[in-house]
Amino acid sequence: MSNPPKLLDVLRTALRTRHYSIRTEESYIGWVRRFILFHAKRHPNEMGAAEIVAFLSSLAEQRQVSASTQNQALSALLFLYRVVLKIELEGLEGIARARRSRRLPVVLTRDEVRRVLAQLEGPKWIMATLLYGSGLRLMECVRLRVRNIDFAQRILLIREGKGRKDRPGLLPRSTQASLERHLRKVRNQHRRDLADREGRVRLPYALALKMPGQARAWGWQWAFPASRLARDPRTGQRHRHHIHASVLQRAVQRASVEAGLDKHVTCHVLRHSFATHLLEQGSDIRTVQELLGHRSVQTTMIYTHVLQGPLAVPSPADRL
Repeated sequence: MSNPPKLLDVLRTALRTRHYSIRTEESYIGWVRRFILFHAKRHPNEMGAAEIVAFLSSLAEQRQVSASTQNQALSALLFLYRVVLKIELEGLEGIARARRSRRLPVVLTRDEVRRVLAQLEGPKWIMATLLYGSGLRLMECVRLRVRNIDFAQRILLIREGKGRKDRPGLLPRSTQASLERHLRKVRNQHRRDLADREGRVRLPYALALKMPGQARAWGWQWAFPASRLARDPRTGQRHRHHIHASVLQRAVQRASVEAGLDKHVTCHVLRHSFATHLLEQGSDIRTVQELLGHRSVQTTMIYTHVLQGPLAVPSPADRL
């Protein structure tokens, strides 16, 4: 008789069946593993709400994790019990919640953005400029496909953004010529891959089943591909994946240091700056909300607190 599948393997299969991203898959499996180790390797079937409360409370009290991290751990454990183990839990009200801090986003001035971008070149300059000029999230940028760039209308089609939502984005005029030259190089690389009987790219799940031949089509290729082929951990096939997010993260952080900025600059700071500068120049907040892909306008409202210029209140010290 064959051995039953291990719990983490069953969890992984359930996540993939429901089309969760590879990042969510890795995160959920990590939290379930830590939960089991926290309780001396007891099987989750033998535990329940009390053990979940103890684990999550320890994250807040001993490890002092952020509220979002604690919520992610809770989501992973709820998925495990409800979807994999088919157990409905009660009594989760006693969790010691990590306090959610409300912080103003770091925002660069236009001159600071200009100085950071001046330290970048090639694809990294294009990608960083899209983060600022289009308000893209980091993963939305690295996962941009050739077919989702419309040069004629100067828009980007952001597919499967946060919350699996699609939305239109701006294609800055300043990037158009550089992006077209970059894509010509990418297409030549793709042709070489095809000549070597490679050239596959990972497709969205449904399309991968219905039209697997599209995996080699030019339109589905990543706009910012990795420099080398790699094996897909889910299918085992050799693909040319998109550039790793850490490549752009390190480049932007290094550029901010070389530009002489004292602020902690990340890729997301460029997105914050996009939203703030749009509001500064008089754009409607609902338009900014749509461009950012925010579910609620309340999320977008935070940028009104960091507006500079005519809305700034003068200090009384300046009137002495």
